[in-house]
Amino acid sequence: MSPASASSKVYSQPVMPFPGGPEVTVLVPALNEEHTIAEVIDRVLKLPLKVEIIVIDDGSTDKTTEILARYSDRVRVLRNEKPSGKGNAIRQALPFATGTTVIVQDADLEYAPEEIPNLIRPILEGRASVVYGTRFSKGMPAGMALPNKVVNVLLAWSVRILFFQKLTDEATCYKAFRTDVIRKMNLTCRRFEFCPEVTAKSIRLGERILELPISYVPRSKEAGKKIRWTDAPDAFWTLFKHRFSKF
Repeated sequence: MSPASASSKVYSQPVMPFPGGPEVTVLVPALNEEHTIAEVIDRVLKLPLKVEIIVIDDGSTDKTTEILARYSDRVRVLRNEKPSGKGNAIRQALPFATGTTVIVQDADLEYAPEEIPNLIRPILEGRASVVYGTRFSKGMPAGMALPNKVVNVLLAWSVRILFFQKLTDEATCYKAFRTDVIRKMNLTCRRFEFCPEVTAKSIRLGERILELPISYVPRSKEAGKKIRWTDAPDAFWTLFKHRFSKF
């Protein structure tokens, strides 16, 4: 399907939830997040939604595993003995998702879980199938490193050039999907190339990505941030590759 056909998508009917199932499945990849994982889960559990949480403990060696054990009656935990990468962790969890929608929540507190209801609402109401939370609706957030700002701008322009769709924040963590849509993508990502892969495939499936403003509090490398500006070449290559590849 060509990117140009994305504009022909028309939504009018609310999405029917899976019978008796949650409105949203929140996927939480986690690697050594002992300082924040409990608060993230607690805040997601308090959302005014029918929520399913799947945490992928991706080879943590700190107290993350121990903390997650306390939530065994409320959260599904998948455990990898060794780190496998964010993309692989998400692919690992997707078959277990029973929600009408799926969204990724990082295990730190750069993103506020309280904004999830606003992001999935257009999907539940039938107005969109893919919704991104943009960090850049009011310009670049304070505290983001300059190389990361540059890379984000270049990624947004790459989407516009390759796929003819305007997007302000390609690399945002907050990406929400109708569950059946993301399952059509046959994802192959292993690390942070999850973001450009789902962006490319969403557009090629004919979806117009709806962006809504979100808040964002960047954390530093010292505080545990794992993605680097050096991951950018993989992101650009992934966008280009999936512009033309079959899936």
